[in-house]
Amino acid sequence: MEDPIQLKEEGNKYFQASDYEKALQSYTQAIKLNKDKALQAVLYRNRAACFLKKEEYAKAASDASRAIDINASDIKALYRRSQALEKLGKLDQAFKDAQKCATLEPRNKNFQETLRRLGANIQEKLRIQFSTDSRVQKMFEILLDENSDKEKREKAANNLIVLGREEAGAERIFQNNGVNLLLQLIETKNPELILAAVRTLSGMCTGHKARATAILHYLGIDSICMWMSVDNEEISLAVCNLLQTITDCLLGQGKEEHHGKEEALVLDTKKDLRMITMRLLDMLVSKKVSGQGRDRALNLLNKNIPRKDLKDHDNSRSIFVIDNGLKKILKVVGQIPEMPDCLPLTENTQLTASVLLNKLYDDLRCDPERDNYRLICEEYIKSKIDPQDMDKTLHAVQIVSGVLQGPFDLGNKLLGMKGVMEMMVALCGSEREIDQLVAVEALIHTSTKLSRATFIITNGVTLLKEIYKKTKNEKIKIRALVGLCKLGSAGGTDYGLRQFAEGSTEKLAKQCRKWLCNTSIDARTRKWAVEGLSYLTLDADVKDDFVEDEPALKAMFELAKASDKTILYSVASALVNCTNSYDTKELVPELVQLAKFSKQHVPEEHPKDKKDFVVKRVKRLLKAGVVSALACMVKADSAILTDQSKELIARVFLALCEDPKDRGTIVAQGGGKALIPLAVEGTDVGKIKASHALAKIAAISNPDIAFPGERVYEVVRPLVSLLNTERDGLQNYEALLGLTNFSGRSDKLRLKIVKEKALPDIENYMFENHDQLRQAATECMCNLVVNKEVQERFVADGNDRLKLVVLLCGEDDEKVQVAAAGALAMLTAAQKKLCSKMTQVTTQWLEILQRLCLHDNMEVQHRGLVIAFNLISSDKELAKKLVESELLEILTYVGKQEDHPKKQHIINVARDCLTKCMDYELIKPLSRA
Repeated sequence: MEDPIQLKEEGNKYFQASDYEKALQSYTQAIKLNKDKALQAVLYRNRAACFLKKEEYAKAASDASRAIDINASDIKALYRRSQALEKLGKLDQAFKDAQKCATLEPRNKNFQETLRRLGANIQEKLRIQFSTDSRVQKMFEILLDENSDKEKREKAANNLIVLGREEAGAERIFQNNGVNLLLQLIETKNPELILAAVRTLSGMCTGHKARATAILHYLGIDSICMWMSVDNEEISLAVCNLLQTITDCLLGQGKEEHHGKEEALVLDTKKDLRMITMRLLDMLVSKKVSGQGRDRALNLLNKNIPRKDLKDHDNSRSIFVIDNGLKKILKVVGQIPEMPDCLPLTENTQLTASVLLNKLYDDLRCDPERDNYRLICEEYIKSKIDPQDMDKTLHAVQIVSGVLQGPFDLGNKLLGMKGVMEMMVALCGSEREIDQLVAVEALIHTSTKLSRATFIITNGVTLLKEIYKKTKNEKIKIRALVGLCKLGSAGGTDYGLRQFAEGSTEKLAKQCRKWLCNTSIDARTRKWAVEGLSYLTLDADVKDDFVEDEPALKAMFELAKASDKTILYSVASALVNCTNSYDTKELVPELVQLAKFSKQHVPEEHPKDKKDFVVKRVKRLLKAGVVSALACMVKADSAILTDQSKELIARVFLALCEDPKDRGTIVAQGGGKALIPLAVEGTDVGKIKASHALAKIAAISNPDIAFPGERVYEVVRPLVSLLNTERDGLQNYEALLGLTNFSGRSDKLRLKIVKEKALPDIENYMFENHDQLRQAATECMCNLVVNKEVQERFVADGNDRLKLVVLLCGEDDEKVQVAAAGALAMLTAAQKKLCSKMTQVTTQWLEILQRLCLHDNMEVQHRGLVIAFNLISSDKELAKKLVESELLEILTYVGKQEDHPKKQHIINVARDCLTKCMDYELIKPLSRA
C-alpha cells in the first residue's frame, strides 16, 4: 500500500510541472488512503487547485469546501473557493470568502485587490440586473421569440404592463425603441400579445401629454381605430381604453404630472383631438367595423364630446360633431337589423347612438344651435322618405323612433313633419313583418309623454289593439302589448286614474310575464316584455303578482346580466316600482279636504302600496337574487347606463337596505362594492340615495368584510357628503354611525376622515339639540381623538373643542357621557398640555370630574377616574389642587373598596391615583394600628 504523504509529494511535483491530470490522480489516491484529518484538508485544497487549473470550477469549489469543513481558517482553501465561485458567477459568495481571507491576512495585497475587484463586479452586475433597459430588452426578446415557453411569455407580458405603468419604466421603453417593438407585438396577430402591448401603451400614455402625443402619431389614429374595430371584445375594449387615455392627456385630464422639460413644450392638441373625433365618426358608418368597434366609438364620443360641466361655456366639440357627424349618427340610429344592407351592430349600438344624440342636443346653448340641429335631422329624414321605395321610408321612421329615445322634444317636432305620422299608420297596416315591427316600436316611443302626443292619445290605443288582435306574429304582439301597457300606465301610481277596466292591467301583466319566462322567444323580443312590466308595475296589484312569480323575476334578472344593456332602464324602473322607491308627494289633509270640496281630483293610494306590502315585496326580491343583478347592471361600461338609470338603481338599493337584517345578504352578493360608483357619479339625487345606502351598511357591518382592502377609503367621502344640513336627520345619523364604525378600525381611516374635512361637521352635530345626533357625533369624535392630527387641533389655541367635550361629560344623557368621557380620557392621556388646559376652559371642570368619578354607570366612572389619574400624573401642582378638593375623598372611598372582579379595573385606577399622590408626598400612607 502506498503512503498518502508520498502521494501528496508526487502530486505536488506533477502540479509544478503543470501536469494537472496526473497531479489530480495522485491527490485522489492519497485522499482514499489517508486517515489523518489535517492531511486530508491539505489534499482537498490541493486537488481544488488542480480543478481550478482544469477550469472545472464546481468541483474546485466542492473540494475547497471539504477542506474548510475540516479547518475553517484554511486561508488557501478559502481563497481557492473564492476563485471558483467567482468563475461560477456567484460573486456575493466569492466576496464573503475573500473577505475572510483579508481578515485573516490584512496586509496581503492580493486579497485586498480581489476584494476591490469583486466589489466592483457585484455593483456592475446589480446595475445590469436591475436596470430597466435590461428588463425591457429581456421581456421583448421572450415575447418576440415564437419558440419561448408559454408561461414565460405570459409572465413577460404582465411584467411589461406593470413596467409601462411606472414613470421610469415607461420612459425607458419609450427611449429604447419600445413603441416600435410593441407595434411588432400587435402585428403578431396573437390576441394575448396584442392585449399586453395595448395595455403597456395605455400605461405609458397615462398622465404624460408629450409621450401620449408622440405615441398617437407613431401608431397613427387609423391603425388604432382599425384595432378597435376587430371582433374581439377584450382587444376592442383595451384599444378603446388606450384611445381614452390619449384623449384624457390631450384634454389635460387624468393624473397629469410634471416632467421637467416637457413643461417647456407647447403642444397644440386641438388638431389631434379633431382628427380623433373625425376618425371615430367615420367608424360609425364603415361596414368594415364590427358591432363592438362601433359601440366603442359611440362610447368614446359620449364620454368626450359633450361638456362635463354646463358652467363651462365652450361647447365647440359638440358643435363640431353636429356639423361633421350628426348625419352619421342618424344613419346608425336608422339601421334595421333585419335588413340585408344593415351595418354590423350589437344589441346596444342603436340605443347608445340615441344617448349620444340626446347628450349633444342637451349640450347646445341657444335656440339657433338647436334649430341647426333640427334642420340637419329634418333634411336627412326628408332624403329618406320615398313613397316609391318602402325600404328607404322604413329607415326614415326608424330614425324618428331613435331620436324619440334620445332628445324627445326634438323627436316630437320631427313627428310633426309632413307625412311622418301617415307613414307610421300606413306601415302598421302593411303585410310585411318588418314594416309592422318598425311602426309599432315607433308608436311605443312616440307615446312617452302623453301630454304632447295628442295623435297617439286619440288613435294609439285603437291602432295598437287592432294590431294586437290581427297579428299572429309573437314579436309584433309583444310590442303592441307594450304600447298598450305604456298608454295604460298614464295614471302613474294614482289608484283613481286607471286607464283600463278593472282587471285589464293584471291581464296585460300576466301576458308579459308569460313571454318573459318563455326562453324559446328571442332575447330582443323578451326585452319588450320587461319594458311592458316597467309601466304596468306602477299598478300595486301588478307589482304584488310580479314579485310572487319567482321564475319571472329570475328571468328578468338573467336578461339584466346579459350583454344587451338596452334593458337596464326598464329593469331598474320595474324594480323602483316594486320597491315603491319613487318620490311621493305628501298629502296635506287640509288641502285634500279643500280639493274634495271644490270637486278636484285627489290622488288615491292603493291598499297594496302600504308599508307592510312593500316590505314583503323587498324580501321576495332579495330571495330571487336582485342584488347580484343590480351589481351586474352597475358594471355596464356603456353610455346606456345613464345617470338616470344609476339613480333608479341607487333608489332600489336604498329600499333593499331598509331592514338591518338584510344588509349582510346585500354585502355578500356584492351590493357594497356596487354602491360606491353610484355614490360618486350620477344625478345629485342618485348620489345621495347611494351614499345613504352605504351609510346604512357602514353603520352596522364590519368594514373589513363589507368593503375589503382599499375600497373602504372610497366609502368615506360619500358618508361625509351626508353630514350636511340639507340632508335629513336620518341620513345625518346613519352617516355618523358609519364614520364612528370606520374611525374605530385604523388610524389610516381616521386620517382619511380628517382629510375629507369631516371634523367641523362632526363638531356641529355635537351641539345638536337632537339627542341621537349629538350622541352619534360624540361617539365618532371619541374614536377620532386617537389620531394625532385631531389631538393637535384640541391643543391649538383659539377654539372651544376641549370645552365642548368637558361640558358634554356633564350631560344627563348617559351614552353622550360615556363617549365624551372616553374622548377626554384619551386626550388627557395623549397630550399633557390638555390636562392644564382642561382646568381653564370652564369653571365647572372639577364638579363635572367629581360627578364622573361617582357615577352609577361603571363605564362612565372608570373613564372619570382615568381622567383624574391623567391630571394627577401630568403635573404636581395640578395634583395638589385635586388633593385639596373633595376628589381625594372620592378616590379614597373607591380605592378602599374590597377587591371585586366586576369593579376591579375601577378600584385599581383609584389606587393608582392615590399612589401617585403619595409619590408626590401630597398624602401619607395609612398607618396601621
